[in-house]
Amino acid sequence: MLSLRPVITRRLYAKSFLALADSTDISFPNDDKDPAESNQLEDIHIKIVELNSQLKRLILTGDLRTARHLFDAVPHKDEISWTTMISGYVNSSDSPEALSLFSKFWVTPSTRMDPFILSLALKACGRNVDVKRGEILHGYSVKTGFVNSVFVGSAILDMYMKNSRVFDGCRFFDEMPLRNVVSWTAIITGLVRAGYNSQGLSYFSKMWREEGVDYDSYTFAIALKACADLEVLKYGKEIHARTIKRGVDTASYVANSLATMYNKCGKLAYGLHLFENMSKPDVVSWTSIITTYVQTGHDQQAIEAFLRMRECGICANEYTYAAVVSGIANIARMDWGQQLHAHVMQLGLVDSLSVANSLITMYSKCGQINSASAVFQEMSGRDVISWSTIISCYSQEGCGEAAFELLSLMRQNGPKPTEYALSSVLSVCGNMAILEQGKQLHAYVLIVGLDHRAMTRSALINMYSKCGSIRDAEKTFSLSENNDIISWTAMINGYAEHGYSQEAINLFEKLPQSGLIPDPVTYIGVLSACSHVGHLDLGFHYFDSMTKDHRIKPRKEHYGCMVDLLCRAGRLSEAESMIRSMPYERDDVVWSSLLRASREKGDVEHAMIAAEQILRLDPDCAGAHVTLANIYASRGKWREAADVRKLMKSKGVIKEPGWSWVKIKDHVSRFVSGDKTHPMCDDIYNLLDLITSKEELTLQELDSIIK
Repeated sequence: MLSLRPVITRRLYAKSFLALADSTDISFPNDDKDPAESNQLEDIHIKIVELNSQLKRLILTGDLRTARHLFDAVPHKDEISWTTMISGYVNSSDSPEALSLFSKFWVTPSTRMDPFILSLALKACGRNVDVKRGEILHGYSVKTGFVNSVFVGSAILDMYMKNSRVFDGCRFFDEMPLRNVVSWTAIITGLVRAGYNSQGLSYFSKMWREEGVDYDSYTFAIALKACADLEVLKYGKEIHARTIKRGVDTASYVANSLATMYNKCGKLAYGLHLFENMSKPDVVSWTSIITTYVQTGHDQQAIEAFLRMRECGICANEYTYAAVVSGIANIARMDWGQQLHAHVMQLGLVDSLSVANSLITMYSKCGQINSASAVFQEMSGRDVISWSTIISCYSQEGCGEAAFELLSLMRQNGPKPTEYALSSVLSVCGNMAILEQGKQLHAYVLIVGLDHRAMTRSALINMYSKCGSIRDAEKTFSLSENNDIISWTAMINGYAEHGYSQEAINLFEKLPQSGLIPDPVTYIGVLSACSHVGHLDLGFHYFDSMTKDHRIKPRKEHYGCMVDLLCRAGRLSEAESMIRSMPYERDDVVWSSLLRASREKGDVEHAMIAAEQILRLDPDCAGAHVTLANIYASRGKWREAADVRKLMKSKGVIKEPGWSWVKIKDHVSRFVSGDKTHPMCDDIYNLLDLITSKEELTLQELDSIIK
C-alpha cells in the first residue's frame, strides 16, 4: 500500500490541476506589477495566515462562538479559513450550521472547492441524517471528478451508511477506484451498526487478505463488536491475537471492545480480567463493564461497579446512566431509580434519548405508569424505542385503549412502528379478547411487511389463540417460514391453552425434524399439554430431557407444571414433596395448585397444609379462606367451616368478584354480577328483563324498543 501512495498523490494533484484549468484562466507572473499592489497582496496573505491560526486555536479550545465572530468580521478568507470553521461545527455535532456555512462557501466567487471541504460537508450530511443533500453532493462529486479522491469517496460512503442506505453504500464502495483504511473501516462500521455483522466480518477479512490494507485500532474495535453481537468467540479470539501482534490491544477502543466481546460470549471472567488489567479505565471501559453486568443479569454487580466508578473520580456519561437505570429497573428498586432520575435532571441528561428510554422502562417495570408517561411526554425528541417502550408499558398494565391511541399517534407523528410496538398491542388484543381489532392490526402488519418477523408472527398466533380463534392461529403458523422457535412455541402454547393437548405434543415432537431446539418457554407449553391430558410419564420424560438433552435448568414455572401434573393425577403427596424440594422460593401459585386438587379429591389434610402455606405468604388471600371453608363444609365439618369464615370477617377479607367485559362499537365496558354502575343500567336491565320474559316479540317490536 505504501508503494502506491506517490502514484496516488501525483494522480490527485494532476486531477486538481486539470479541474483548476477548466474552471479558471491561468495567469503568469507579470514583471511590471505595481509594487504597491504586491505589498497589499502580501499584507492580505499575512492577515489570512494570522486569521487561520487564531481560528484553529479558538476551535481547539471549544470557543466556536468567538471563532465565528472573528470569521465573519474578516473580509478576506481563503479555503483554509472556511475549512477550519466548517470542521469546527462538524466536530461539535452542529451539522446544520456546518452545512449552512458550506452553502455560503459554495457560492462565494473567491473560493475554490477542494476534496477536504467537500468531505466535511458530506460528513455533516451523515451526522444530520440529510441524505437528500448528501445525494446532491455525491452527484456534484461525480461531475467534477472529486469522487476519485479517497477523502471524498470515504465521506460519501460514510454518509450513506449513517443514513441507513446500506445497499447504496456497499454498491458505492465496490465501485471506488481508491480505498484506504478509512474507507474499509467506514463500510465495516456501517454494516455492523445496521445489524449485518456477518457481512461486516466478511469485509474485514477481505480488507487484509485481498487488498493488503492494514487494520487500525478502529477497524479492530468494530470487528470485535460484530463478534460480540454474533457471539462468535473463536473468531473474536483470532482478532484478539492479531491486536496483540500489532501492539494495539492496549488502545482504549480495542481494549474496551475486547472486554465487551468476551463478556457477551459468556466469558465474563476474561472480560473482567481485561478490565482489571487496564492501566487507566476510562468512562467507556466502566460503561462497558456496567452494561455487560446488566445484560448478563448481574444487576447488583452493575450498581456496585457504578459506585466504584464514582469513587475513582470518573464522570459518568449518558450511556452509563442509561445502563445503571436499566439495572435498577431489572431489580425493581424504584427508590434508587427516583434518586438517579433526580440526579440526571440536575446534570441536564434527562433529555438524552438513552437515559429517558431507560427511565420509561424503569417506571414501567415498577408499575408506575403515570411516571413513565410523564417522562415520555416531557421528551423533546422521541425515537422508535421511546414509542415502543411506552406502548408496551400501557399494554402490560392492561390499558388497551391508551395503547391503541399511542400506536395511532406513533403512526401519525412518530417513526414507523416496529415489531415491538405492534406485538405489544397485539398482546392487548389477545388479553382483552378483542378479535376485530386484532384482525385490523394483522392487516396493518401485512401492509408494512412485518409479518415475516418472528416476534410479530408469535404475537399474531398468541392473539388468535387467546381470542379463541385457534384455526386462524394455525393458518398464521402454517403460512410462516417455520424457521424460528418463537412461532413454534406460540403455537404449542396456543394448543395447550385450548385443550388441544395431543396437537401440542405432536407439534413438539416435530421440532427436531425442523432443526429447531426447544427453549424453556417451549417446554412450559408441552408440560402444560401433558398436564391437561394426564400424560404423567410423558411429562416426566420431557422434564428430564430438559437437563439431559438440552442443558436447560428447570425454572419455577416448569416445577409448577409438574406439580399441576401430579395434582391432576391425584398424587398429592408426591406433589407436596416436589413443592418442598424445588430449588426456588415456594410461592402461592404452586400451593394453590395443591389446594385446588385437594378440594377436588376431598383431601382435608393436604388442603390444610396448602392453605396454611398460602396464608403464611398472603394472610389476606380470600381464595384460600373460601376454598378451605368449602372443603370443611363438603366433609360435614361445619364448625371448622364457620371458624374460617369468622376469621375472614375479623380480618375484613372480602372475595373479589370476577369481572366480565363486552365490546360495543370499539368501546369496552366491564361489569360484575348485579352491577349497576353503568350510566344506562336501567335501560340495560329493562331490556334483559324483556329478553328473559316469556313474551314473544317480533323483530320489528324489538328493534323499536332498542332504538
